[in-house]
Amino acid sequence: MKHKFIAKRYWKDQSTAMGKSDEMAKSFDDCINLSLGDPDLITDRLIIDKSYEDARIGHTKYTDFRGDPELREEICKYYKEEYDMEVKDEEVFVSASACLGMYLALEAIIDDGDEVILQAPYFTPYPQQVELARGIPVELPTLEEEDFQINVERLEGLITERTKALVINSPSNPTGNCLTTETMEKIAVIAEKYDLVVISDDIYTAFSYEHPFVPFATMPGMRERTIILNSFSKNFTMTGWRVGNIIAPDYIIKTIQQINENVVFTAPSISQRAAIYALRHRKEIQPAMVEEYRSRMFYAAERINQIPTMHVIYPPKGSFYLFINIKDTGLTSTEVTEEILKEAHVLMLPGNAFGNCGEGYMRIACTVGTDKLKEAFDRIAEMKLFRR
Repeated sequence: MKHKFIAKRYWKDQSTAMGKSDEMAKSFDDCINLSLGDPDLITDRLIIDKSYEDARIGHTKYTDFRGDPELREEICKYYKEEYDMEVKDEEVFVSASACLGMYLALEAIIDDGDEVILQAPYFTPYPQQVELARGIPVELPTLEEEDFQINVERLEGLITERTKALVINSPSNPTGNCLTTETMEKIAVIAEKYDLVVISDDIYTAFSYEHPFVPFATMPGMRERTIILNSFSKNFTMTGWRVGNIIAPDYIIKTIQQINENVVFTAPSISQRAAIYALRHRKEIQPAMVEEYRSRMFYAAERINQIPTMHVIYPPKGSFYLFINIKDTGLTSTEVTEEILKEAHVLMLPGNAFGNCGEGYMRIACTVGTDKLKEAFDRIAEMKLFRR
């Protein structure tokens, strides 16, 4: 909005498709909302009850500036038990969400004018987060015909003397793709060759269906140049608790702590207690939740591939998003999503919201039950646009 009291850098409309989706969902009383990655399931009762008990006995104050020491200890244990990866306490910071964690990481490492390469299609806030840190976002396209893997030759061609960092995301939002170990090893070679920091957005680690998740930081030589972002939002259906964590070399963590003290001081104490119990009881909490989303993903992918002029990679590899190819319609991503909302009352996000290379696609989030997914695709299948 252009106004004399608004900073000029915000005069240009920077709202995202995700930000607008809430209002669009209210367009119709019977709208099926597949736009946002906010799970319909609620946080496991065990986590709620345990954190409530802790609140009752006094865990309602500021925590340590790097996060509750008990939670930091659980995070270190988690990485050792799951990935045989040694993480020191001084390498851990608890943030009020991974979104804030991304901003803190960028603010800590970016100088004015530094370039940050973004694996695209990307999570929509990335470019603006880079710009908030006074950096320059650079889109690195990944392609469906290449299984949405990062093409290292294309990556190397984007690197300049101002390139400081690369952001990767696997399992990916929005494509659902998972980077292979072979791809990550090649990225590691490039990162070392050009002295890059790699920010690894590891939000969907529990939702890796084809192969167990492997942290990029475990690639040879990458431990000292990787910043890991993690969150409890999706792995434990805790979106509203707003708690995540950062793992990075201790000098980066120290800088992040200093920045955060001037932003939110500490992450919410109750949310941190909830995160402790989430990690401790993950073996009993996660399997049923992950299987539910896996089932939805496979059902939705099968239905999509039965509808003319749209298709998606099968089988789904990770996350709970599907990136649907609608190029055969001859329409733009925005045109198709608008038609689907208008005629079928199903809300999806246009692929170009996730970068230029997302044009010709739509993203859906399988955050409603299979019955609702069935209803959504039954409606879409009746549209003239998708009938031969």
